[in-house]
Amino acid sequence: MGIVIGREAARVMTLWLCDAPEVSGMAVAAAGTAVAARHSLGRCRPLCCGAGPRGRWALPAGGRSLRLCSTRVSLKGINKPVIDRIIRVDHAGEYGANRIYAGQMAVLGRSSVGPIIRQMWNQEKDHLKKFNELMVAYRVRPTVLLPFWNVAGFVLGAGSALLGKKGAMACTVAVEESISDHYNNQIRTLVEEDPEKYKELLQVIKQFRDDEREHHDIGIEHDAEAAPAYSVLKTAIQLGCKAAIFLSERI
Repeated sequence: MGIVIGREAARVMTLWLCDAPEVSGMAVAAAGTAVAARHSLGRCRPLCCGAGPRGRWALPAGGRSLRLCSTRVSLKGINKPVIDRIIRVDHAGEYGANRIYAGQMAVLGRSSVGPIIRQMWNQEKDHLKKFNELMVAYRVRPTVLLPFWNVAGFVLGAGSALLGKKGAMACTVAVEESISDHYNNQIRTLVEEDPEKYKELLQVIKQFRDDEREHHDIGIEHDAEAAPAYSVLKTAIQLGCKAAIFLSERI
């Protein structure tokens, strides 16, 4: 587990370090391995604006595409504290979601719901990739809690899956409902700020909000509400999500 934490955290931090030379000691520590990040600096390349034709970045499941932002976005006139909090917490949320699905796949990967979990996980991987790029574009540092979310997310995913398929789906419903509600709050914030100025970011968040709602509905369709102690489990997970959101926005 320690190797997984070090490699992924170092990759995320290195991506940010390449465009943010003013890195603090605390931020490097969050990566879990300052040495790996330091060595990677020598190999950094400019972030490409697209993985597909004409710089477009596509989500495989929905057939929709988003044009990637340029490596650097002009920060002139934007509310930097608000944008920092939004991108930091969303990156942390998608990172945690990836770890949850990884934990579920470790337990249920060969079961009948394995392909369904894999499909949702693949979308979360694309979400995380996009927020990695946005962090560089807007010069936002990741939360120092990434190593903790790495472990906590995997434990939550695997633990819920040990309750069975219904337990895993109950976890999905609880988490995705929390995330979609959180995205809605961010959409309202950006609309109140300036919908035209934050048009691209709004497009990303709205699309990802819709994906999370789809995951929620998939969980309901696969008997999440029939899981043991569903109401208690859902409430506990969502309280954890609220705490994670609060902390990741701030540190």
